[in-house]
Amino acid sequence: MHMNDFGTTGLKVTPLGFGAMHLNDGRVTEAEAEHLLNAVLDLGVNLIDTARGYGLSEERIGRHLARRRQEFLLSTKVGYGIPGMPDWTGPCITAGVEAALTRLRCERLDIVHLHSCPLAILEQGEVIDALQACARAGTVGVVAYSGDNAELDFAVSSGRFGSVQTSISLCDQVNLDQRLPALQALGMGVIAKRPLAGAVWDHIHRPEAHAEGQYWDRWQAMGLGGHQAALPWTETALRFTAHRPGVASSIVGTRSLAHFRQNLAWVEKGPLPADQVEVLREAFRRHDRGWSGLI
Repeated sequence: MHMNDFGTTGLKVTPLGFGAMHLNDGRVTEAEAEHLLNAVLDLGVNLIDTARGYGLSEERIGRHLARRRQEFLLSTKVGYGIPGMPDWTGPCITAGVEAALTRLRCERLDIVHLHSCPLAILEQGEVIDALQACARAGTVGVVAYSGDNAELDFAVSSGRFGSVQTSISLCDQVNLDQRLPALQALGMGVIAKRPLAGAVWDHIHRPEAHAEGQYWDRWQAMGLGGHQAALPWTETALRFTAHRPGVASSIVGTRSLAHFRQNLAWVEKGPLPADQVEVLREAFRRHDRGWSGLI
């Protein structure tokens, strides 16, 4: 499978990565999790993304993929949820990395993000110092930030991060005009999260979940629901995001191997035709109401 440079970090990533949040779904049995994870690697995908906040996800990845650790890059997120420690402190970051190493059954984490860390905390610097100390100790490869808006701008301008994970989709194009070029110029790796925008085109009614509901509102405002698409909307969305200049990989989560296999096949078809991209870009620009990225 084609690999993209992950900025100037020296890592290479597949254009589609696996978002492992759904491994925390109680409907996914241990056997199903094992099969899904191993099948993703068998397909040639080399990026698996998880987080402390994804419950069983880290444990299941460690349980079922530890023997194949050299075959993929492991991305996780820290900053909270360590018993007996205040969230968003230096000790919580250090303990979060150590806990992730234990859960994931490895000695090094390739990419570790501060997971939607508040701006005021970022500006204090303590949590960044702690994550950089882990990198110097060799337990973390790339020091990263996951989030959007002013927090993302600070992370980029600080010069203290090697990569970011941020929202990019048909319904979330705020990063495309200025932030992506800036990230490219700085040599930072970029992982696009929520590239499917909750697949709001498949919903008859507005979803109740916050992010999906917001994306539904944008989709309706952009008027794309009545647009005669040349391709299925899910294919259009994935190819739109995965092949934006500056995006190294897009992560998609699912409980279904068949769905992931189809998503991968679409991404491997390459970029959308330029005229289709322009229609999608113009729809967002024309109806932009001061939309921001969704944390």
